[in-house]
Amino acid sequence: MFTRRTFLTAAAATSLVPHVASAKTKTAEYDPTPQYVRIKKEFLPGQLLVVPRSFYLYFVTEPRKAIRYGCGVGRAGLEFTGTATIDVKKEWPTWRPTDEMIEREPITYARFKDNDYVQPGGGDNPLGARALYLFQNGIDTYFRIHGTTQPSTIGTAASNGCIRMLNAHVIDLYARVPIGTVVTVI
Repeated sequence: MFTRRTFLTAAAATSLVPHVASAKTKTAEYDPTPQYVRIKKEFLPGQLLVVPRSFYLYFVTEPRKAIRYGCGVGRAGLEFTGTATIDVKKEWPTWRPTDEMIEREPITYARFKDNDYVQPGGGDNPLGARALYLFQNGIDTYFRIHGTTQPSTIGTAASNGCIRMLNAHVIDLYARVPIGTVVTVI
């Protein structure tokens, strides 16, 4: 016989099932490996899209298709958002922190304080193997899409605002995107 007590017991047991099932379901792990994926149709071929919440950069290859790369993004309050174009590309770029970076982290950037030192390109340069320089209306934003000497920061919000990629991945992207490529960070 089906009673109110049976109904309530069954309902209570059923409400626990999703929690048990979700506890056993393995969540998808973050994978920075470049992969071909589908993308919304409003993004045009040749465009770059960065989605900081998920730590992915997309290069749209054709309508509704893109190559997805893992990336690292800026810490809270330092991130870039909006639209820019790639106006400069450099292999093994030189680097100097901005004055704001030196002021924010004087110990980290002490060797750059009160001088004009610019770190040469190379394996220990924070910009890594390649850098794509983001401009708005012809003005350098000082934000970059670049390689990194800290691969463990891919998939995190750890940079001073730039978009970081593994060196092998930024080398691949660098070869695919021309000067003038539109970059949208949402």
